Amino acid sequence: MTAQKTKSLPSFNYADVRAAHARIRGRIVHTATLKSTTLSEMAGAEVYLKFENQQFTAAYKERGALNALLLMDEDKRAAGVIAASAGNHAQGLAYNAKNLGIPATIVMPTTTPMVKVEQTRGHGAEIVMFGNSYDEAYAHALDLAALRGMTYIHAFEDPHVAAGQGTVAIEMLEAVPDLDRLIIPIGGGGLFSGMATAAHAMKPDIKTTGVQAALYPSMYGKINGTEVTAGGDTLAEGIAVSTPSDFTAEIIRKYVDEILLVSEAQLEGAVSLLLQIEKTVVEGAGAAGLAALLANKEKFAGEKVGLVLCGGNIDTRLLANVLLRDLARSGRLARLRLHLRDQPGALYNVVKQFAEHEVNIIEVYHQRVFTNLPAKGLITDIECEAKDKAQLDGLIVDLNKAGYDVRQVELAD
Repeated sequence: MTAQKTKSLPSFNYADVRAAHARIRGRIVHTATLKSTTLSEMAGAEVYLKFENQQFTAAYKERGALNALLLMDEDKRAAGVIAASAGNHAQGLAYNAKNLGIPATIVMPTTTPMVKVEQTRGHGAEIVMFGNSYDEAYAHALDLAALRGMTYIHAFEDPHVAAGQGTVAIEMLEAVPDLDRLIIPIGGGGLFSGMATAAHAMKPDIKTTGVQAALYPSMYGKINGTEVTAGGDTLAEGIAVSTPSDFTAEIIRKYVDEILLVSEAQLEGAVSLLLQIEKTVVEGAGAAGLAALLANKEKFAGEKVGLVLCGGNIDTRLLANVLLRDLARSGRLARLRLHLRDQPGALYNVVKQFAEHEVNIIEVYHQRVFTNLPAKGLITDIECEAKDKAQLDGLIVDLNKAGYDVRQVELAD
């Protein structure tokens, strides 16, 4: 009986990351690593932020893409490169390929938001729209690569890409050599693999914690040997990977202390906090480290913790929605549902209560038909704005005392 061959994985070590650091230095932004006093107080740890959202394409992905491009010989450069991506890898590859005079083709699913398509096209890449999912786009990109003789550059299943991503850790530890821990988002695992390899070579006792969106716990399942389901609409689409990589999983298994999962509400809260406190815009994946830190304060109490704000490409309408939802969760915005009698003066008496508590009314909605109340009753939803949760709670208490049936419409956690 012939033994089944095990797929050999590419070799990868700290020397690869160091070489990448020397190779790409001066071609990418050396982003700042800064302490956040306010977030440190909130977390009970000393928190340092690496602002990779300030790269030209607003994400760390430029590093790996550039390293891979620089390692290509002239014949391969002339033939061009191709990748399947709907996000930051697409832009990082397209931007750096253009700067190096290398033809680039990006295959994007037909579901990709047009703003991302146009941003990538703006960096000079040929855009091919194909399939309804990443997997379909990926398969088509491989077919095109073979047909056209182009080099496929994978977003994470590539040691050259992982080496480039690992340069983030070199810069962080050069800036703050005594960091106790790095908290690193994991999607495909290229960032964690590169950073953890470099960090443990530079500081062997450093701890490395991974973070995944709870909707996409693919690497968590692979590392822990548990069966998981990945899918759904997550704010952290940059780390929404359904199928984990064998190459990165082997490295992650070697270095990871723990992989933490964060909810959508925690991701939204972290995006909002970074904008309010640090005045910096991050996407969901970029806020994952902070979300994990604040949700697990007891694990990191007293440590010097480094977080990577790995990307800042978030749709402005989505960002506005996240901020409003965060205000609702904090009690600043609310929707109160009341049962009223359908008669003159009913709403007036309710509005007086709002005025007495100095709670601002934003919108009022009446529902007379689609309700199981008696015909002389109606449901009224009042969207309002308060100074804080205590002010809102005081209004609700007094409305109930006045005999109104009041219920706050809650956001899902």
